Amino acid sequence: MDAYISLDLLFRWLHVLFGVTWIGLLYYFNFVQTEYFKEAEPSAKADAVQKLAPRALWWFRWGAMFTFITGLALLHFTMQRGLNGYIIIGAVMGTLMFLNVWLIIWPNQKIVCGIKPGDAAKAAPKAGLASRTNTLFSAPMLIGMIGSYHGSGNAAAAELGGAAAGGFSFSLGLWICLGLIALLELNAIFGKTGPMTTVVGVVHSSIALAAVMLGLLQFV
Repeated sequence: MDAYISLDLLFRWLHVLFGVTWIGLLYYFNFVQTEYFKEAEPSAKADAVQKLAPRALWWFRWGAMFTFITGLALLHFTMQRGLNGYIIIGAVMGTLMFLNVWLIIWPNQKIVCGIKPGDAAKAAPKAGLASRTNTLFSAPMLIGMIGSYHGSGNAAAAELGGAAAGGFSFSLGLWICLGLIALLELNAIFGKTGPMTTVVGVVHSSIALAAVMLGLLQFV
C-alpha cells in the first residue's frame, strides 16, 4: 500500500510538472508570441520563426507527450477507485488537446517554421485553430482535473470502473459535456476560429465554457 501511494504521488507530481510546462507554453504561443508577430518587423518575425519558435515547440510538444503519459498512469491508479464524471471530462479533453498538438499543431508548424516543405499560408491557420481550441479547452479541462477530488453534484457520483461499479453510470450533464467537446473538436479540425480569433475572445470563451460545463456536471 505504501508503495502504491508513493507511485501515485510521484505520477501526480510529474503530471503537474509536465502540465505546467505544456499549458504555460500554450498560453505563451496564444497570448504573447502570436500577438507579437502581428506587430513585429518582417525580419524580426522571420528570425523568431526560424530560431525561437522551433525551440519553444520542442518543449511544448514533449511537455504534452509526458503530461499525457503520466496522465495515463494516474488513470490506472484512479480506476482502482472508479472514475467520476469530472475526471472523465478532464481526461477526454486532455487527450484531445494532446492529439491536437501532435496531429495538427506540430505537423503544420513544421511547415510554417520551414522545417518541412509545404504551403505555410495554409498550414498556419490550421495550426492556429487547433492551438486556439486547446486554449479554449484548457479552463474546463482543469475543472475536470480538480473536480475529480473536490467536485460535487451529479457528476461526482457518476462512475466508470472501480470495485463497486457495475459498468458505468453517467449523468445527463456528463453526456451533454461530452457532446459539446465532440462538436468543438470537430470545429478544431474543419471549422473556423470565430470568437476565439482574439486573445480576449478565447479567454472569455474558455471561462464561459468552463462555467457551463461546471453547471452541467453539478446540476444536470
